[in-house]
Amino acid sequence: MVSRQEILAWCDNALQTAQFKDYAPNGLQVEGKEKIATIATSVTASLAAIEFAAEQQADMLLVHHGLFWKSEPVTITGWKKARIEALLRHQINLVGYHLPLDAHPEWGNNAQLAAVLGLQTDNRCGEQNLFNTGRLKTPQTLAQFSDGIEAALERRPTVVGNPERLITTAAWCTGGAQGFFQQAVDTGVDAYITGEISEAQYHLANETCTAFISAGHHATERYGVRALGEALKQAFAVEVIHFDEANPA
Repeated sequence: MVSRQEILAWCDNALQTAQFKDYAPNGLQVEGKEKIATIATSVTASLAAIEFAAEQQADMLLVHHGLFWKSEPVTITGWKKARIEALLRHQINLVGYHLPLDAHPEWGNNAQLAAVLGLQTDNRCGEQNLFNTGRLKTPQTLAQFSDGIEAALERRPTVVGNPERLITTAAWCTGGAQGFFQQAVDTGVDAYITGEISEAQYHLANETCTAFISAGHHATERYGVRALGEALKQAFAVEVIHFDEANPA
């Protein structure tokens, strides 16, 4: 077993949490047991993930999307009460890392997505180093690239662009980062990959001839928390188990 504080200190140092301005708290969100033997990991602190952690007798639930966001009401009622009540009942520590986990050069969602999709990262830049640029290891048409993304992520992406266009370079940011599309256009890449699409990106993609690929918020962010969990397993010899949900969004 290892103490909760050892794990939190290790994560804060490894993820350099103090360097980020975030709209969610990074680190411990709900306090549970002091000693940790088993960690469950999940993209989101959903009730299903909490119940899984309880079934597995996990002492900590490590997530990317925690329970508290600056844009939400602070009252603990309804679904939020149910989740917190379950955490407290089973004395499960809820620990979340948001932007620091997106940006980490090895375990981060962006780095992990690049590895899954076979992208070579050339540069990490932009707002808090969340914007990535690079290239495909083998140039492909947009149709071929889209098919490869569907096979890798097990979800059909929404794609705007000429299917026959050759894709050599790309930019990407996981999750809800459609707002970075203009930066991708300005960078001059052939395609931009993120998790969500809004109405405006359809027109911008068509008018700039830069392909836009929306591959799913959950689907693009499956891998960072799993990689962080494996790093904790190596560092502390704790048991780590992963929970995934069939979230289509």
